[in-house]
Amino acid sequence: MLKKLKSLQNNQGFMKYFKNTSWLFGEKILRMAVGLFVGIWVARYLGPEQFGLFSYAQSFVGLFAAIATLGLDGIVVRELVKHEGRRDELIGTAFWLKIMGAFGVLLVLAIAVNFTSNDSYTNMLVFIIASATIFQSFNVIDFYFQSKVLSRYVVYANIISLFLSSIVKVFLILNEAPLIAFAWVVLFDSFVLACGFIYFYIKNGLILNSKHLLLNKKMAGYLLKESSPLIISTFVASIYLQIDQIMLKELIDVNAVGLYAAATKISELFYIFPAIVTASLFPAIVNAKKLSTELYNMRLQKLYDLMVWVSISIAIFMTFVFSEGVTLLYGKEFNGANNILVVHIWAGIIIFYGHVKHKWAINENLNKEEAFMLTVGAISNIILNYILIPKYGAVGAAYSTIISYLIGYVIMSSFFSKFHITLTMLLRALILPYRLLLKIQNTRN
Repeated sequence: MLKKLKSLQNNQGFMKYFKNTSWLFGEKILRMAVGLFVGIWVARYLGPEQFGLFSYAQSFVGLFAAIATLGLDGIVVRELVKHEGRRDELIGTAFWLKIMGAFGVLLVLAIAVNFTSNDSYTNMLVFIIASATIFQSFNVIDFYFQSKVLSRYVVYANIISLFLSSIVKVFLILNEAPLIAFAWVVLFDSFVLACGFIYFYIKNGLILNSKHLLLNKKMAGYLLKESSPLIISTFVASIYLQIDQIMLKELIDVNAVGLYAAATKISELFYIFPAIVTASLFPAIVNAKKLSTELYNMRLQKLYDLMVWVSISIAIFMTFVFSEGVTLLYGKEFNGANNILVVHIWAGIIIFYGHVKHKWAINENLNKEEAFMLTVGAISNIILNYILIPKYGAVGAAYSTIISYLIGYVIMSSFFSKFHITLTMLLRALILPYRLLLKIQNTRN
């Protein structure tokens, strides 16, 4: 074991990815701690009804915010890894595409709010929060750092943004600020993060020149062609995450949204784990495919093993040890959210698996197939919400989430032969204890 650890320490490639992942983990753990503390304080201050309204506005924006990303995230990282010499062209083009996508979100929202029961105050919250997507266009700098496995600069920017926005939120609570002030903090947070990205990009020796300000039409066409299936899958993924709260408001009330949001805020805290690991290791997986299929599949299987068992461990702990967690953290007003958390936390197993599957699909150019599968799952989620929410309330929304994830991420994969390998790896991950036992027995023999 010690020899293995020493060999890994001497492995420059391993240490590069390990340090990169460590930076991301450190930042996310800090974000979890600070975000949980301040977020709970905000929720306690606002109460279930106003917190529900705030969460609804964020979910409504989040439903359409996928348009702003244009599915470019993974594609741009992949292209930056493959074509380092076209860095300026890729970053500049992606930036302008995201700017256009952000204004597209505002336009779509202006139309969509007319089909809701929102009052003018709710719509004001929606558009203030939605304006943050404009500054999120600067996330293209994050893609560059991802491709270079230099996430510490992204971490620096995120910590500064987290620190400043947390101070502002605490100040607002202490001064009994109205709900709308917290919507402005969302916009402020996005602005600070964009400034941080620009600062560390320049500080890293990369001068912003005229090439970064140009839109290459040929490159834009190529990126949009590659990402078009991902636009659908990203939008569908946002439906999975946001539609429950939107439908709860329309079918019940904002109080139900507040309870559901309180529960899911806790369960979704753990979703940062697969996001960090897959984002950090994606370049390594791309490179592994160039070397050998065996190495590529081995790395994928290990990633699936890690994701599945971390998610199972979290679900067991939250169900049997932390079942009264929402009341403990948020107060008695949120007592009804405990049952929601116990159900919703099990969706994490499929979410963790889905993160790896999504990156794999990008690498294999199977984005259209995945988009179709996720669309079927999202439609099933909406249908199940209409059936289960009126009968079981917010808990019904949690059940519909789990069932629809199973349909979109697992069951639908069985209908596409190219995706059978992901199901095989999932099954192998689920029987990991048995595989380890066999390995131990073989070693002894």
